[in-house]
Amino acid sequence: MGAREKSSLAVFLGFLFTFSLLLCMAQGDVHTYTLVLQETEFERLCEKKSILVANGSFPGPTLWAHQGDTLVVTVVNNGNYGVTIHWHGARQMGNPWHDGPEYVTQCPIQPKQNFTQTVLLDKEEGTLWWHAHSDWSRASVHGALIIYPKPGNEHPYKHDAEQTIILGEWYEKNLTEMVINAMRTGGDVNTSVAYTINGQPGDFYQCSKECTFRMVVDPGKTYLLRIISAIMNEEMFFGVANHTLTLVGMDGAYLEQVNTSYIMIAPGQTMDVLVTTDQEPSRYYMLGSPFVDTQAPTDRTTPSAILHYNGGYQLPTHPNSITLPGWSDRDSAESFMRLLKSLADDKHPIKVPLNITKRLYLTVSVNNVQCAKGETCEGPHGNRHSASLNNISWTVPKIDILQAYYRKLPGIYHTYFPDRPPRYFNFTGDVGDNVIYPVVGRTLVESIKYGSEVEIIFQGTNIPAAENHPMHLHGYNFYLVGFGRGNFSPNTSIPTYNLTRPPKVNTVAVPKNGWATIRFKADNPGVWFMHCHLERHANWGMAMAFIVSNGPTKETSMRDMPPDMPPCLGS
Repeated sequence: MGAREKSSLAVFLGFLFTFSLLLCMAQGDVHTYTLVLQETEFERLCEKKSILVANGSFPGPTLWAHQGDTLVVTVVNNGNYGVTIHWHGARQMGNPWHDGPEYVTQCPIQPKQNFTQTVLLDKEEGTLWWHAHSDWSRASVHGALIIYPKPGNEHPYKHDAEQTIILGEWYEKNLTEMVINAMRTGGDVNTSVAYTINGQPGDFYQCSKECTFRMVVDPGKTYLLRIISAIMNEEMFFGVANHTLTLVGMDGAYLEQVNTSYIMIAPGQTMDVLVTTDQEPSRYYMLGSPFVDTQAPTDRTTPSAILHYNGGYQLPTHPNSITLPGWSDRDSAESFMRLLKSLADDKHPIKVPLNITKRLYLTVSVNNVQCAKGETCEGPHGNRHSASLNNISWTVPKIDILQAYYRKLPGIYHTYFPDRPPRYFNFTGDVGDNVIYPVVGRTLVESIKYGSEVEIIFQGTNIPAAENHPMHLHGYNFYLVGFGRGNFSPNTSIPTYNLTRPPKVNTVAVPKNGWATIRFKADNPGVWFMHCHLERHANWGMAMAFIVSNGPTKETSMRDMPPDMPPCLGS
């Protein structure tokens, strides 16, 4: 049988598998979509450039469903490199096969190939998103995934209309080539040259003013802004001039409404915000301002969009503006985080784990590793950039871990990921000689028994310089029960926990030189990736994976391996 016949057979078997899977599902509707990935030319900042996008648009198309529905999405890769797609915030209960992270739950979809993924929605409701999960492809391959309440149910916060706002970045040079060079030399990828709002940089960049995104509104209405951070390496303050933001949702779950003049959103996070057009009809800037309290090189420019009132009025010379917190304003960032509380009403109950049976204490660090003998490296002091969790730097395997786990293939990964750091010291102070404590490259996973109540304490470090770390866990929403500055201390940190109405999220911004604690129940069997959503840190190894065992029944067990999984060319 030739390669073409084998490929056709795999597609047919995959169709049968997906069809039989859908027959077993009793709830919700099925929505079918196709994402065609292709290099497409765009013009930004006075220059034309080809980037990989989905369905010819940047950002990509918006997908939608209702709570409990299923999406069947065929990804067609007409690009030049292998790619995968992740459904960020969709729990995929028992279906890690279609979660998407490269070499964790699948191998890449090769050029000129396609792969159909089934996205199983559970209790998620609100704004999620989808994006490429291979190298840095998500910079241009991403879009919104909107989950509405079940038919007959209402959104808990009334609004008249809605608008998706996607924050992104624009790179001057070919991003894939920069990433390949950085991996070879141990250096860093050049920073972006602009941030974008719905694909456009805005008024404060050259050759951009005519294309600035405009949201046209009627006076006296309430609009739901679905804000998504597809930014690669920076957190972002965001606000609307002269308008109050009412935060009502985050990461596909509802929050207790709270008024604020700005939000702080990290890469990977989504936020649902109400804006009432109660100001004098005019034009008002919607602005972003990067929160980058770090020594690392970063893009510190300002993206803009315009809230444009309908009506007959004289246009101002410039839109009304807003002053956002400064790029290193930790106080404002942490003050915003303290506003977050779950809605937790009768229709949207929460259940915070209280009987912890599995606890991990993870140091999150950016590191340097020595350049190999005979190599020339472009990282700090002639070394290679690295990053780690408990001094273990994630090493990408040649076969995806999920397949190795399912087929019991030896030697692909090991299950002795450390629950504690190898050495305790003043993590957030003067680290002294500990800055050179060795980092080990390994493909290590943490095994968790189904039904365990898990607590993870993320501890930021000052190695070699402190940064914020938005940590994202696939397959789960978790409760952010506490965070603070300095070193975590059981005596002083645990009493500050919010165990009554903590926000339910999938990405947590671990504060610079601080800590954050999350909790979740391990009720979703399979292999699930956890990583920093700053792309450079994930690329350097700030990641690990969990293997959650099957439960006692078929309904609490992982589904069988589909027959049409993309082949692993390195196997």
